[in-house]
Amino acid sequence: MLQIIGAGLPRTGTTSTRAALERLGFGPCYHMFEIITHPDHVDRWLPAATGRPLDWSRVLDGYQATQDWPASHFWREQAATFPEAKVVLTVRDPHAWFVSFRVLVTRRAATDHQEELPEQLAAAMEGMRRLTPVLDVLGRSLFGPDWHFGMDMVDEEAAVAAFHRHVAAVTESLPAHRLLVFDVRQGWRPLCAFLGVAPPDEPFPHLNDSQSMQRHFEQMRATGRVVSPFERTG
Repeated sequence: MLQIIGAGLPRTGTTSTRAALERLGFGPCYHMFEIITHPDHVDRWLPAATGRPLDWSRVLDGYQATQDWPASHFWREQAATFPEAKVVLTVRDPHAWFVSFRVLVTRRAATDHQEELPEQLAAAMEGMRRLTPVLDVLGRSLFGPDWHFGMDMVDEEAAVAAFHRHVAAVTESLPAHRLLVFDVRQGWRPLCAFLGVAPPDEPFPHLNDSQSMQRHFEQMRATGRVVSPFERTG
């Protein structure tokens, strides 16, 4: 049964938070990399592209926690389906978030020339291509009806306003005992206190999303093997 629901937008420390949750024993945690490493998972999410409800017992089967899109977009539905689960809303400076998120959604290199990619990596990229209609729905709910995945985001103030609306929606919808607003720069203490566990005697994992994506994609191209950054965090 799901114990931790991620409600943070991508590029708000969700990668580091996933690694932290798994180190604390709240794993496996569902993150976008689960779709990259398991392209067949796309079928679990496709009903959302046409507004149909998701079967959470199927989508999150075997997982104890969630972070990152697409799962974090559906925090309301998960909170209702798993009423005992706690919610972690990851946040960061919204202007820094805009810069990082803009890079994420406009990067095209990963999907170019799929015929030149090793078979396993090509399958992962095809999975992400198939997921695009779902990502379009997620982005339009945040940025408006004209948004689509891959478009350049040039209006920083509008994006930052969307960020603040999201944070307000989450914080106003959940009781304080169920919600942690968390900046990964705070480290273990607030997260562990919220979850009722002791902080581990090791540094909090700080994984740079942009650098990880670029480094791991280059490694995947070189080796022909789909690599998740979480393989290095255990």
